[in-house]
Amino acid sequence: MIVETFAVGALGCNCSIIVDPATKSAIVVDPGGNFGDIQARLTRLGAKVQAIVHTHTHIDHVGATAPLQSWTGANAIIHEDDRFLYDMLPIQAALVGTNLPDKCDLDGGLKDDLVLHAGGLQMHVLHTPGHTPGSCCFVAKLGAEQIAFAGDTLFRRSVGRTDLWGGDSDLLIQSIKHKLYSLEEGIEVVTGHGPSTTIGEERRLNPFVRI
Repeated sequence: MIVETFAVGALGCNCSIIVDPATKSAIVVDPGGNFGDIQARLTRLGAKVQAIVHTHTHIDHVGATAPLQSWTGANAIIHEDDRFLYDMLPIQAALVGTNLPDKCDLDGGLKDDLVLHAGGLQMHVLHTPGHTPGSCCFVAKLGAEQIAFAGDTLFRRSVGRTDLWGGDSDLLIQSIKHKLYSLEEGIEVVTGHGPSTTIGEERRLNPFVRI
């Protein structure tokens, strides 16, 4: 499995490209900005994007979705519970002080336990509300390889904020305990911002949610 993670946009959202090297089929997670960079990386990899998925619809995670969808023709998918946030993009842009991104048609089909496919790559969806009502985490699997993408639900030694629209701190803690912490300890976790971590490290060392 080929995984490229890089910061995009003014707020440094971690965008990830996950590729099945045998088929070059790919899934893009959280194209939050810098479409040209995303496009260049996909071109260099020779990747064919099968789906664009979002951990949530805060503006810094969806800023380049429209041009990426237009260029690839891939389905762009969110959890339906976050559609109201996408509809609030003008308010989000004003709050953050960024340009308003183009909007696109989003599929609200992300659901708990859904599995998306791109070649031999499987993307397992975990609905993890708390940061936003429709927040989702993903576990990509290819053979024995696994890697998780937590968005702004879980960070290295921290957790996502819950003081914005639809945030719920109790739900966030429950999502982390019952969904993320149930994964294998050695799984790498790509966070929504900042450095990666592992499930085991956060179970032992995260000061906000410990087992």
